[in-house]
Amino acid sequence: MELKTMIDCLSDIGVDDEHKEMLRMIMESGQKSELIGYLKRCRCALMDEMHESQRKVDRMDYLIRWAEKEEIK
Repeated sequence: MELKTMIDCLSDIGVDDEHKEMLRMIMESGQKSELIGYLKRCRCALMDEMHESQRKVDRMDYLIRWAEKEEIK
Protein backbone atom coordinates (compact mmCIF):
# COMPACT_ATOMS: atom_id res chain seq x y z
CA MET A 1 0.00 0.00 0.00
CA GLU A 2 1.26 3.45 -0.79
CA LEU A 3 1.94 5.83 2.08
CA LYS A 4 -0.57 8.39 0.74
CA THR A 5 -3.31 5.74 0.59
CA MET A 6 -2.60 4.72 4.18
CA ILE A 7 -2.64 8.34 5.40
CA ASP A 8 -5.93 8.94 3.54
CA CYS A 9 -7.46 5.86 5.18
CA LEU A 10 -6.25 6.96 8.60
CA SER A 11 -7.74 10.43 8.02
CA ASP A 12 -11.08 8.88 7.02
CA ILE A 13 -11.05 6.85 10.24
CA GLY A 14 -10.37 9.98 12.30
CA VAL A 15 -6.84 9.13 13.43
CA ASP A 16 -5.14 12.24 14.81
CA ASP A 17 -2.03 13.78 13.27
CA GLU A 18 0.28 12.46 15.99
CA HIS A 19 -0.74 8.85 15.34
CA LYS A 20 -0.63 9.35 11.56
CA GLU A 21 2.93 10.65 11.86
CA MET A 22 3.93 7.68 14.04
CA LEU A 23 2.43 5.26 11.52
CA ARG A 24 4.13 7.09 8.65
CA MET A 25 7.53 6.74 10.35
CA ILE A 26 6.94 3.05 11.07
CA MET A 27 5.84 2.40 7.50
CA GLU A 28 8.81 4.26 6.02
CA SER A 29 11.20 2.29 8.24
CA GLY A 30 9.86 -0.95 6.77
CA GLN A 31 9.06 -2.48 10.16
CA LYS A 32 6.08 -4.56 9.09
CA SER A 33 5.48 -6.27 12.45
CA GLU A 34 5.69 -2.91 14.25
CA LEU A 35 3.21 -1.41 11.76
CA ILE A 36 0.76 -4.27 12.18
CA GLY A 37 1.02 -4.08 15.97
CA TYR A 38 0.41 -0.34 15.99
CA LEU A 39 -2.56 -0.67 13.63
CA LYS A 40 -4.03 -3.39 15.86
CA ARG A 41 -3.68 -1.15 18.93
CA CYS A 42 -5.44 1.66 17.04
CA ARG A 43 -8.18 -0.80 16.09
CA CYS A 44 -8.60 -1.81 19.74
CA ALA A 45 -9.01 1.84 20.70
CA LEU A 46 -11.69 2.27 18.03
CA MET A 47 -13.47 -0.85 19.29
CA ASP A 48 -13.41 0.54 22.85
CA GLU A 49 -15.00 3.76 21.57
CA MET A 50 -17.63 1.76 19.71
CA HIS A 51 -18.48 -0.29 22.79
CA GLU A 52 -18.78 2.85 24.90
CA SER A 53 -21.13 4.35 22.31
CA GLN A 54 -23.17 1.14 22.32
CA ARG A 55 -23.51 1.35 26.13
CA LYS A 56 -24.83 4.90 25.75
CA VAL A 57 -27.33 3.80 23.09
CA ASP A 58 -28.45 0.93 25.34
CA ARG A 59 -29.09 3.36 28.21
CA MET A 60 -31.01 5.68 25.89
CA ASP A 61 -33.13 2.73 24.72
CA TYR A 62 -33.83 1.91 28.37
CA LEU A 63 -35.00 5.47 29.00
CA ILE A 64 -37.20 5.41 25.90
CA ARG A 65 -38.84 2.14 26.99
CA TRP A 66 -39.29 3.51 30.49
CA ALA A 67 -40.89 6.72 29.17
CA GLU A 68 -43.22 4.74 26.91
CA LYS A 69 -44.47 2.66 29.87
CA GLU A 70 -44.67 5.37 32.51
CA GLU A 71 -47.22 8.07 32.96
CA ILE A 72 -45.28 11.31 32.95
CA LYS A 73 -46.38 13.66 35.72
